[in-house]
Amino acid sequence: MPAKYCSLSGKIAIITGASRGIGKAIAIQLAASGSKVSLVARNQNDLDAVQEIIKISGGEAQSLTGDVSNFESFSGIVTQTLEKWHNVDILINNAGITHDNILMRMKEDEWDSVMDINLKGCFNGIKAVTRHMLKHKGGRIINITSIIGQIGNAGQSNYAASKAGIMGLTKSIAKELGSRNITINAVAPGYILTDMTDKLDDNVKEKLKTSIPLGRFGNSEDVANLVCFLASNEASYITGQTFNVDGGMVMI
Repeated sequence: MPAKYCSLSGKIAIITGASRGIGKAIAIQLAASGSKVSLVARNQNDLDAVQEIIKISGGEAQSLTGDVSNFESFSGIVTQTLEKWHNVDILINNAGITHDNILMRMKEDEWDSVMDINLKGCFNGIKAVTRHMLKHKGGRIINITSIIGQIGNAGQSNYAASKAGIMGLTKSIAKELGSRNITINAVAPGYILTDMTDKLDDNVKEKLKTSIPLGRFGNSEDVANLVCFLASNEASYITGQTFNVDGGMVMI
């Protein structure tokens, strides 16, 4: 279990894409900081494994399978969380996929599936929790985007567009909900050590590292630490922002 970097005692969080990688690290970090967490993904076995890690470490979590691209499914996740813990203080929209291809070869379903999970999934989550957060006059929403949404990447036009869309969505909803004490921010990871980067050729990895001022890839915990802070009371005057966790790769 990671060290406790911020206090989320008594808070209730929903984390999508929580079965592995960055989502898993966020779930474990939030639980370590005192939050009860609803773990959301499609694979029940993977979710149960994360839930067990949290339970062994003294935290509290439940596993909920669902499809974030479907509003009714996401609403069901919120309902189940409310039924168990009677509140939702924090939403982490982390679920994301890739279907890489150059534009001339990209199929329509490759475009649509990435948009549905990455961008529409964020929209669905925000819409599903907003009524409850408005009623309770407060909440924290954190969307996981990517530096690829800022700089683009050949063969990833669908992914880049979805992640750029998340940044625009974050700013717009921040203006809509700010007066009701609901903050919404985005976190843009760079190259983080996950299953996705494990697939890269060693030569490609070394070349990428030369473009990162810190000279290395990040860890999922680097992202989780920032997310934990943004979910805390200490970040109550921060909204509508995108924060890069990229070792200095993109400076804007």
